[in-house]
Amino acid sequence: MTVFAAEQQFHDAEASVPSHQARLAYRAGLAQSTAGIAPGCVQGNLVILPERDAAAFHRFCQLNPKPCPIIGMSDAGNPMIPALGLDLDIRTDVPRYVVWRDGEAVEEPTDVVAHWRDDLVAFVLGCSFSFEEALLADDIPIRHIDQKVRVPMYRTNIPCAPAGPFAGPMVVSMRPMKPKDAIRAIQITSRFPSVHGAPVHIGLPQSIGIADIDKPDYGDPVRIEPDELPVFWACGVTPQAVIAAAKVPFAITHAPGLMLVTDLKNKHLAVL
Repeated sequence: MTVFAAEQQFHDAEASVPSHQARLAYRAGLAQSTAGIAPGCVQGNLVILPERDAAAFHRFCQLNPKPCPIIGMSDAGNPMIPALGLDLDIRTDVPRYVVWRDGEAVEEPTDVVAHWRDDLVAFVLGCSFSFEEALLADDIPIRHIDQKVRVPMYRTNIPCAPAGPFAGPMVVSMRPMKPKDAIRAIQITSRFPSVHGAPVHIGLPQSIGIADIDKPDYGDPVRIEPDELPVFWACGVTPQAVIAAAKVPFAITHAPGLMLVTDLKNKHLAVL
């Protein structure tokens, strides 16, 4: 299937595109943001590492559950994670990947078949797109969705707990909200610990090391109205900052904002 055909197939079913349909389109080469795609389905951040680094990264996630909540993990060399989708193929089903060598991003392909090895282990981490669905259901507007851009993300001065070679700053995503909506958002997202949970900071971006709120390190800037506060959640792009800081010899991640769409349901993640 050509990329054009995949895009046409995707848009034909866009109103209620299922997770399987989305993965087929991305597998065929369609590379676009997954925000708002496959309503009701969990999306995940992706980290792929050689087996020799996997144990330390697993420990890093355990020590830092806010930015790195694990929702799926593959066996070494196996690109399938049936618990997340029977047909799901880690090598092809993300819209765009980032290939890292010695802590540097060297390539952004639409599949990583050529880079796949028998010693690679894939980790899928919870994504804030899941709790966004709950916010929208409560009539809390989300600016980056309204503006049709990627959520803004920032490296902070909040340190992650180290494990082996993995250490570095937490990355956060930001959504501007009126104070009353921010209070309600705290209540709602606290019920979703497996997809980052409650915010880690509200207001005063300089106090967490963000010099210019209009210049995110990842994603796109969004409008902040005078009567709004920036609300910050721990973000699954954190491993990318950590991989860069640790200068890991080889790794693969998703491109920020272009996630793995799974068959898991957001409603099953809520803790009542």
